[in-house]
Amino acid sequence: MKELKATVPLKIRFSEVDSMNIVWHGSYVMYFEDAREAFGKKYGLAYLDIFGNGFFAPLVDLSFKYKSPITYDMKPEITITYKPVDAAKIVFDYEITNPENGDVLATGHSVQVFMDLNYQLVWTNPDFYEEWKKRWFD
Repeated sequence: MKELKATVPLKIRFSEVDSMNIVWHGSYVMYFEDAREAFGKKYGLAYLDIFGNGFFAPLVDLSFKYKSPITYDMKPEITITYKPVDAAKIVFDYEITNPENGDVLATGHSVQVFMDLNYQLVWTNPDFYEEWKKRWFD
């Protein structure tokens, strides 16, 4: 099966590191968000695309594992990979790497569900999402 991926360079700002010069754990959430936005723009599944079709896509699961510290002077990249599922969910895996040596610095995973504009959980794939999946996987 075809894999949908996007890779984004990360700019580590001074405000994102702690007194040990290591990226603060809360910054990883923003890095994953940057990756989701880049993926959405590249493949036509941006937040405004979802909202424009009458839905929200809130995060219901987000996890990450640290493998090696990221410091202020590093120039890592994050790769986001879409994981197809039959359920009404958007699932991604993440990998932050050091492009200079290929080391994996962190990995992660997220799950988003669909809610209608009345904040009701949607249990089946919205039509626009089914069409999106057919466009990329048929």
